[in-house]
Amino acid sequence: MKTCSYSEVNTNSYSDAYRLLYDHFGPQDWWPGDTPFEIMVGAILTQNTNWSNVQKAIQNLKSENLLSYESLAQLTADEIAQWIRPAGYYNLKARRLRNFLDMVANIYQGELDFFIEDDLRSARENLLTVNGVGPETADSILLYACGHPVFVVDVYTHRVFSRHNLVMEETDYSTIQNLFLDHLVQDIQIYNEFHALIVRVAKTYCKKTKPLCEKCPLHGLNL
Repeated sequence: MKTCSYSEVNTNSYSDAYRLLYDHFGPQDWWPGDTPFEIMVGAILTQNTNWSNVQKAIQNLKSENLLSYESLAQLTADEIAQWIRPAGYYNLKARRLRNFLDMVANIYQGELDFFIEDDLRSARENLLTVNGVGPETADSILLYACGHPVFVVDVYTHRVFSRHNLVMEETDYSTIQNLFLDHLVQDIQIYNEFHALIVRVAKTYCKKTKPLCEKCPLHGLNL
């Protein structure tokens, strides 16, 4: 994956934040996965759990040669559940995976490439019809697996930028997303890297409790 220098971003407070984070942490190389389908599965499994647990579940699927759309689509939710136990909430997540697989079967004739090649608006609308797939999961799939220019917003984005007075506490997902899309050049790699850097700074410095503001690379940034 190419890296994204500061010069590739519009000059504004958003790009200032990007530059400071990139200079401090460097490239994050998100999202881990050998195939687009593996990234899709990971995006669903990572809900409400840490990535190390997701990796264990993915390894289980790999060891059984199940980490492809064609293979996983042959299994019931109960059968999927036994292989993804390390990811937590495995029965619920197995149903969500099954719902996603069914969406691909019903709308895209069971051809994952048709879904990947669909236009952003249509693919997003179809993803959001899947029970258990919300905007954050959908956009993670669209950006990291399908290569669409969409900015992923999560709880870390809201926390970091509300603390810098960019958004109010009640600002919703789509409003935050549009702010980033409006203030950055349309570049998939920048969206990819910026989201990863926001997660990194939130986990390292901008913690939910006892944030390390004085040490944070965004300290003093006036958005």
